[in-house]
Amino acid sequence: MFTHRSILSLLAVFTLCASAASAAHIIDSNGNAWFNYVGDHPFGNGPWGIHLEAQNRRAEEGAKWQQLLLRTGINYTVNPSLMLTAGYAWVQTYPYGDYPASHDFPEHRIWEQAQITQKALGLTWTHRFRLEQRFIGEEKQQPDGGFSVNNWRYQNRARYMLGTTIPISADKKWYLAVWDEIFVNFGPHRTTNVATAQHNASWFDQNRAFIGIGRKLSDTTNLEIGYMEQSVRHRDGAVYEANHTLSVWLKSKWAIKF
Repeated sequence: MFTHRSILSLLAVFTLCASAASAAHIIDSNGNAWFNYVGDHPFGNGPWGIHLEAQNRRAEEGAKWQQLLLRTGINYTVNPSLMLTAGYAWVQTYPYGDYPASHDFPEHRIWEQAQITQKALGLTWTHRFRLEQRFIGEEKQQPDGGFSVNNWRYQNRARYMLGTTIPISADKKWYLAVWDEIFVNFGPHRTTNVATAQHNASWFDQNRAFIGIGRKLSDTTNLEIGYMEQSVRHRDGAVYEANHTLSVWLKSKWAIKF
């Protein structure tokens, strides 16, 4: 299990990875807004359950689409400290920012994860390890001027998130939510042919750092509102996005009874 020292070391690694974007030649700074629902719902009192998730990601302070993500999965609770999940996600990404994609494109995603909770430094910490097998639609312009998918590019990605909550009210209904997540590409097709030695950190995909205020609405429902800094490396390695994001999360964990 993780120790106090390992948690502090991981936080230091996150800081170094997030700062890597500042060394890029081009920084694309954007103001975004994300509205998210995440639910983990056990089937009765058993170990099995369902994961449900929808994320409406908006660009230009919420005025235009950035991305739509719909994700589902099957949970298996091994013990109170470990939950395993596997599932499927559908993603539609739209052009945004100063260096946009030429058109919107779809993605099919298979994912697996392990979520571990532990007590350390007087707080409860969550470690989330996730693997993704991504099938990204590459579109080609048709004679009528429209675009359609003519190839599905396969990519692997690994993600690790470390987070905790800090109570800020006597009844513990109000709290401070803090987490950081790093995304790492591996395997084939992780970069384009134009990438050069000066962009040798092609394993780095993105980093997300969040801090916000949470409210426990009930024993099974929480609302969190805060700021997320999303640092994204473009596939060509020449452009990094600095996405300053208003992030709203509605989280639920009520049981499904038959």
